[in-house]
Amino acid sequence: MPVRVRLLATAVAAAACLCLQTLQATASQAEVSRGVTIPAFYDPPATLPTADGALVRTEPLPLALSLPSLPGPLPGSATRLMYKSTDSAGDPVAVTGAYIEPTAPWLGPGARPLVALAPGTMGQGDQCAASMGLEYPLVLNGQTVSVGYEDLSIYRLLAEGVAVVVTDYVGLGATDRLHTYVNRLDGAHAVLDAVRAARSLPGASVTAASRVGLFGYSQGGGATAAAAELQPAYAPDITLSGSYAGAPPADLTAVTAAIDGSDLAGALGWAVNGFVQSDPALKPIVDAHLGAAGRAALADLSTMCVGDALLAYGSVHSTAWTTDGSSISEIVGEEPALRAFLDDQRIGRTAPASPVRVATGVSDDLVPHAQARTLAVNWCDKGANITYVPVLLPDAGRALLNHLEPLLTDQGDAVAWLTARLSGVPAVSNCWSMPVQP
Repeated sequence: MPVRVRLLATAVAAAACLCLQTLQATASQAEVSRGVTIPAFYDPPATLPTADGALVRTEPLPLALSLPSLPGPLPGSATRLMYKSTDSAGDPVAVTGAYIEPTAPWLGPGARPLVALAPGTMGQGDQCAASMGLEYPLVLNGQTVSVGYEDLSIYRLLAEGVAVVVTDYVGLGATDRLHTYVNRLDGAHAVLDAVRAARSLPGASVTAASRVGLFGYSQGGGATAAAAELQPAYAPDITLSGSYAGAPPADLTAVTAAIDGSDLAGALGWAVNGFVQSDPALKPIVDAHLGAAGRAALADLSTMCVGDALLAYGSVHSTAWTTDGSSISEIVGEEPALRAFLDDQRIGRTAPASPVRVATGVSDDLVPHAQARTLAVNWCDKGANITYVPVLLPDAGRALLNHLEPLLTDQGDAVAWLTARLSGVPAVSNCWSMPVQP
């Protein structure tokens, strides 16, 4: 059986039947989150390197889903990473992640390419980090439910012979702060600096000559969209061949209103926690509006993964968290500092210098289709090379399903589009097909 077929079979098996694992305690540990011991690797040192993307430390990362083969283990050999980045305040920050060197050969032209994968929503507890999900695809210990669902997209890219570096984002995994969920600058910097870290990893086959792509859906789509925008200014040493931004939360004001009361209502808590982590001046404003239930919910959510939040906070309305029964969206509208913070997070003000494929489900009402389409229109108006893909699926009757279905149904086409860019095939924009009004 060919290497790529066996690798894809492993990926499908991973998605269909994730291996149940339990993270074991070690003699040296950084912290314990909801019954899960976070390895000491994730505890950042007091001093970080100066250069963005510089490696802080590495160690071998055992992949739970792996097959033996004559060329080598499938899908490849993984390395856990910690690297230096810069946060939205301009301060140095340690970010963790993983690099996977594929066993499958790259059959396209040139050197083996590299894709930086930005995970979708994982949660806010350090045990939710995507790099841990590669080692433990499913953690179910009575206190936390963590699913490494991004493993499927990672394995599909590896099957093409593409090297993959995965970022855990700022504050997810690394134990020195809370994860700054959907922060535009933090997410973009973490993605771009992951590319730099991978290219400097001893023994990696990727080099500065390797074509580079970005891949992400939902939270990851927002991070790749922001990274594509910021690349010319923040990382001019990286030339992007293309980026996939699936269901990007480009307008957090619209997304905040949409997720309130949904299955993923807990993400509101992650967002508020992340805003305060990014800008402590917002804390007194938030505290003034939150009641005891709201403060307890935000503290609880700060250690949760997405599975925990779905079970504990699904369909909760933020009106139950506030002192006067106002929703989070209403409070944002009333508070200029909060409104300005969310407005600063909006993606679409700067044209990417490289092609971007924006895909969004037309029935997606969790990360609303209209605001994602507006992002594509804004970029088109600025002359960017955009491939806009409306994923046509019937309304599934639940916001979460409407959001998740395109993640799987469009994933193969997204990988194929990005692989073509990494092979040097030019992207053909379809901006001509997009009237200004959705």
